[in-house]
Amino acid sequence: MRKALLKIIDFFYPPFSRWLPLHTFRYMATGGATALSGIIGFYIAYNWILGQRNIYVDFPLLPKMITAHVAALIISTFATYLIGFTLNKYLIFTQSNLKGRKQLFRYGVVMAFNLVLNYGLMKYLVEGLHFYPSVSQAFITVTLALCSYFLQKHFSFRVKK
Repeated sequence: MRKALLKIIDFFYPPFSRWLPLHTFRYMATGGATALSGIIGFYIAYNWILGQRNIYVDFPLLPKMITAHVAALIISTFATYLIGFTLNKYLIFTQSNLKGRKQLFRYGVVMAFNLVLNYGLMKYLVEGLHFYPSVSQAFITVTLALCSYFLQKHFSFRVKK
């Protein structure tokens, strides 16, 4: 399965070979697939699962109301966490000699960092600047993807010397 997926990704590499190393291109391709799944997941959660309606909860330590766009962000994050880790571990950063559970934890730390930034930017763009939630999420995803590459390469899937 790994070889088949890499063949598909590598098929599209030649036009980009002048500007990007193969490893970076592969990361961008799988990251794009992960980001696309997150955007689609957000859209489905926001429009179809939640019906653009806020959620009202009565649990201690939680706010009484969770806005629909924040709830959709939480739902889509869980799905993209699993997809992204699997693609990164088994397709992109296969040279990492860290144990799988350590990689999973570190990947989770980076995802939590991204989630906090995503949440803050989402609140600012949607509630502060009144942008449409799906457009805001797409913009935020692209921005955070650039940061994530370096964090994943040098932290989550680091190669010990």
